This record gives sequence, structure tokens and C-alpha cells, in this order.
Amino acid sequence: MNAETIERIFDPYFTTKEIGKGTGMGLAVVHGIVKEHEGLISVETEPGKGSTFHIWFPAVEETPRHGAEKIGDVPKGTESIIFVDDEKTLVRISTGMLERLGYRVEGRTDPEQALEIFRTSPHDFDLVITDTSMPKMTGDMLAQEITRIRPDMKIIICTGYSELMDETKAEQLGIKSFIMKPLDLRKLANTVREVLDDKKYEEGTFNPEH
Repeated sequence: MNAETIERIFDPYFTTKEIGKGTGMGLAVVHGIVKEHEGLISVETEPGKGSTFHIWFPAVEETPRHGAEKIGDVPKGTESIIFVDDEKTLVRISTGMLERLGYRVEGRTDPEQALEIFRTSPHDFDLVITDTSMPKMTGDMLAQEITRIRPDMKIIICTGYSELMDETKAEQLGIKSFIMKPLDLRKLANTVREVLDDKKYEEGTFNPEH
């Protein structure tokens, strides 16, 4: 990689691949995970020869605990969620986080397939979380189709670009909230729980991110 590319490799949606060949979220997600664990990540690279990434995490002196990992005091639940993103890695990571929180999750990379699943059993789900920029169908288009089927359905939009979504547009589309990528466990857990509990509307506020 050249110097210009290195400066941007951790930016959400930055990619050197052709359109449709990559979303540019892979390294952004890795960077977010490393930061969440108070770590550092660096890269050594030379054009034509390859790149090496180094990751450091703080040393832990605690005795390892066996059994299920504790995830702190974040809110949890048991509702059923559809999570949609065209990036397989993001679907796998986000689905895993939601399942750790106790939710039942259908993860899909194809928005049209996700819509068909919802159309077949619209009352089997409590929440839809969808990416904004996807091939075939964007997140706001998916949200519109879902609310046509079930107007009271709760929807959260995920985006890497704040200019693509704001409070006014979200409310016009029937979207309950939106959160910025990359996602972390606490931010995702708080937003999901507040939307499912309608806390924003009880309090009369709209809080797109935590």
C-alpha cells in the first residue's frame, strides 16, 4: 500500500476494490474492536511485497474465568431480530453480539431475502436492524417496504455516513433510531433496548447514538 492508502485504511467504507467488490468496512470493524478493548493496531507495508498488521492489547493479570463470558451491565433481551448487512463479516459479528445479549437473530446479507423472510412471518419479529448502503435495495427502501407490510414495526438503521441519515429523514421513514458504524456491544445493546422499550418516545427525545 502507498502512503495515501495507509492514511485511510481504517476509515469506514474506504476501499481500493471495484464497486460491488467490497464495502470497506472490514478494517474499520477490526479497528473498532481493538479500540473497544483499549488496544493498538499498526501496519507495516511495502508496495508489491505485502503488509503486516500488529495488534497490542493491555496485559491482564486477572485469573481466567471458565464458563460464559460476562458482558457487564449492558441491557439484554429475548426478542426476535432481523439483522441485514451486505458485509458477511459485519453480519457475523453483529449477530454474535446480539445473541450474546439473549436475542434471537436472523442474520442476512441480502436485503431482498430479508424482506421475504419478514413478509412470510411479519409478526414473528420485534425489530429490524439494517445497513443503509446495500446493493439491490438500500436500507431506507427496505424500511419502507417493511412498514408497508407492518406499519408498527420497529426499525433501526446502521450507517457509516451521518449525512445519509438524520432525525427528520428517519422519522419520515418510520425509523425508530439510527446508529453509526462501526458498532460496539454497548452502543448496540443500549439502542436496541431503548427502541424495543419505546423509551425515546416516552421521554419525548430522539437520540440517534450513544
